[in-house]
Amino acid sequence: MSRHHQQLATALDALDRAFASEKPFPVTGCTYCYGDEGLAELSGPLDLISDDLLCAVAAEVPSHWDDFPRLYRRLTPRIIRSAVTGRLHVDENLVASRLVAAEWTTWDAPLAGALHDIWAAWWRATLHSRPGPVSVRQTLSLITVATGALRPWLDIWTATRTDAADAQLAHFIDDVLVEYEITELHMGFYDEYDASAELLNWLLTEVRDRADDARLDEPYLLSHLRPGTDAMPETDEG
Repeated sequence: MSRHHQQLATALDALDRAFASEKPFPVTGCTYCYGDEGLAELSGPLDLISDDLLCAVAAEVPSHWDDFPRLYRRLTPRIIRSAVTGRLHVDENLVASRLVAAEWTTWDAPLAGALHDIWAAWWRATLHSRPGPVSVRQTLSLITVATGALRPWLDIWTATRTDAADAQLAHFIDDVLVEYEITELHMGFYDEYDASAELLNWLLTEVRDRADDARLDEPYLLSHLRPGTDAMPETDEG
């Protein structure tokens, strides 16, 4: 196991420990969709909740539960571990949107801090994988929407000059350039984060020399650069 993947495993274990303080509670909500048996299972030990039920709750709309933030908070360690390892079978964009709805940044400091550590460790592990269990685009989307910021993760990618990071960059570019989706690229299940301008300018100015893809030179894309930026950064000739 590489150093970065070991750090991710350590962060996941720390997440489990931080959320161990979230004890079972009587879960109430939509009995039509889940029934008394499902609600009873959700009210019991975390490790006895079935994977199918976990996936259903991870994707469910908040209005199905009488106390959605508390329920999602309690399930977070299992949801995140399954998402990171590619075993959740729920759209990563939806997980991000649900975490935002649960207002995870307002949770007690040990809980929110453990999640912050996951985002950083997961992103670095992703950039050192070719490929990982979750696509680089989906990983970037989840952590961007969850944190409300794209730039910090792009900065880490810029600074990670490895063959694996460049291979992930090639995969990402090939993904977002299909029908020039990059010019109208939103992240989150509800398209809550408009990533178009940030991503396009980053691709055309900061990592263009690492991307062997002639499509990035298309006039159509260059025309979408922010005013005052160039397709390639100027070099210091003096």
